[in-house]
Amino acid sequence: MRYLEDVGRKAGGGGCIFCEKPKRDRDAEELILDRGKRCFALLNLYPYNPGHAMVAPYRHVGELESLEAEEWEELHRLSSRLIKAMKDNFNPEGFNVGINIGKAAGAGYDAHLHLHLVPRWVGDTNFMPVLGETKVLPETLDQTYSKIRKALTELD
Repeated sequence: MRYLEDVGRKAGGGGCIFCEKPKRDRDAEELILDRGKRCFALLNLYPYNPGHAMVAPYRHVGELESLEAEEWEELHRLSSRLIKAMKDNFNPEGFNVGINIGKAAGAGYDAHLHLHLVPRWVGDTNFMPVLGETKVLPETLDQTYSKIRKALTELD
């Protein structure tokens, strides 16, 4: 329900989360995991799985081909760093990595490009999303945030 309410707010002109969140300078509260010069990483508020993160440029850009070379390079570097931290901490058996470009492709925020990193485990899908329209996650976002931030700090 919270997701639907947030989507409704966005449709009513609520602004761009990828522009607003990094400006607030409250990284833990905004679930910002890592920052670079041109891009940043944050946890998804509505994760498909524990650790579902996104990496986005600070610049408000919606097309992949509009990224500057430095933005693309940093997007890749931060994504690789996050994957390493998640592998070290969560032991996922795989990852889904992708960018949804445009509403037709499933982009919830189609005006601001962002890359999804979703840790996966064999058997991580179950009947709850199908029958109960509910996703069951084994820990809170705050717990996941703390684990990934600690793992990123250990990479430095």
